Amino acid sequence: MKLFSVWSSVLGIVLSSPLIFTLCRGGNVLVYPIEGSHWVNMNILIEALHARGHNVTIVRSDKSWYIKEKSPHYSTVTVPVEEGLDEKFITEIITKGIDVQRGKYSMIDILSFHIQSFELFSRVNRITSKMVETIFKDNMLTKRLQESHYDLVLADPFSGGGTLLAKYLNLPLVYNVRWLPIGEGHSAIAPSPLSYIPITGSGFSDKMSFTERIRNMLFYLFTVFPGVYFVTPHYAALCHDYLGPDVDFYSLMQAADLWLMRVDFVFDFPRPTMPNAVYIGGFQCKPAKPLPQDLEEFVQSSGEHGIIIMSLGSFVGQLPYDLAEEIAAAFAQLPQKIIWRHTGERPETLGNNTLLVKWMPQNDLLGHPKTRAFVAHGGTNGVQEAIYHGMPVLGIPLFFDQYDNLLRLKIRGGAQILDIGTLNKDNFLQALQEVLHEPSYRMNMQRLSRLHLDQPMKPLDRAMFWIEFVMRHKGAAHLRTESYRMPWYAYHSVDVIMLLLAAVFVILLTAVAIIRFLCCRTRKIKSD
Repeated sequence: MKLFSVWSSVLGIVLSSPLIFTLCRGGNVLVYPIEGSHWVNMNILIEALHARGHNVTIVRSDKSWYIKEKSPHYSTVTVPVEEGLDEKFITEIITKGIDVQRGKYSMIDILSFHIQSFELFSRVNRITSKMVETIFKDNMLTKRLQESHYDLVLADPFSGGGTLLAKYLNLPLVYNVRWLPIGEGHSAIAPSPLSYIPITGSGFSDKMSFTERIRNMLFYLFTVFPGVYFVTPHYAALCHDYLGPDVDFYSLMQAADLWLMRVDFVFDFPRPTMPNAVYIGGFQCKPAKPLPQDLEEFVQSSGEHGIIIMSLGSFVGQLPYDLAEEIAAAFAQLPQKIIWRHTGERPETLGNNTLLVKWMPQNDLLGHPKTRAFVAHGGTNGVQEAIYHGMPVLGIPLFFDQYDNLLRLKIRGGAQILDIGTLNKDNFLQALQEVLHEPSYRMNMQRLSRLHLDQPMKPLDRAMFWIEFVMRHKGAAHLRTESYRMPWYAYHSVDVIMLLLAAVFVILLTAVAIIRFLCCRTRKIKSD
């Protein structure tokens, strides 16, 4: 009888515990990702959701080159498309961008490159809009999606596909975000004063001079242009035809329930934020695992000097040959061993201390006790991993936000930055030796690492909690400001200011009229 009583108590606790109940219930998550390094970190969230018992479905095109159709962690909805972004097209743009920075083109060629970049931007959003339109026109597919009873849409808002799909299916929307198709994530939902919040691409910190603030304003106006002419038009017709005549794409994007921000304030400059912004910077980072045996043997052969690793991200496996020659020659003069992710032609100046690889376990190498420095392009993932492991960085930014990311490390004393336009063997070697031998770089990065790790919940666990929070409560509207519904003049109180100024003007005008009347009356009395 006592045994029955004990088990009854245990069963009662289990059944009455909402925490256990919600953890045991698996949800259905529809994911709209994008390609490249964005998919790499989205896949980490997908694997974590799968491990917690959730069913994950990925929307992908039949021309996807990163997102595989079959996986043990998710099922797929593959959409046939006429056009897709291919790796060759992207790498050609990047290569041309590197040549532009190195001064290999005339002003006309540079102008042509910028126009081509805008065309690429437009093409990305055109491809996305066409893919979403294909989904909306396929009655069988839309019925299948509706009958799957998804709990939410998890999307990368760098393209607008997930935003439109969530609205169409009337589902809560969670963003895995740093970039939008029209700017940085915070700028869409939180006040972003240009006086101390630098626009991406400006190369400024949060301490700007008057001249820099002027330039920052001009950068802001320049970033508005692509959004107006290369993003919104691709989605406007879809919004009108399938979501309603009054639906505005930008407002729709701002209405997302939750924004999982891939940054934290150990890395980024302090700025205003919102209750539905959850910071998961470094969620992809984890303690280093043992290296493969051949790689471990190479690392151990470095002795007391240790190793340096170099990687320029998912898209850049190789640099122009003459530049690779300069870097290889500099590496050859160092006592350290080098592991370099390089897929191009082997440089003739390559030393015996340098190992070229097509892929490297970057996180595990950054966490290895023999690693001394990280030569990187400054992508968000790599920068966060360097902070996590306290690894000093020599940055070679190539495009987009990479200079700004590295600048944040440099200001905090953890990195040096080299301009690829002026890079040669001598200045590369000098900068690398400074990062290796000046203790402050490692000390500052280790301080950032301690700050990043000193938090009550791991970033990935925080992301899982909030995704499941949105599942449990069918959204998070109570955390979302309604400011996105306001016209710009109401948001900035222009109408209120104009009314108050008008009232002051009327009061002053009335006062002047009264004074003039009294003066005239006084004169009349005196004359009588």
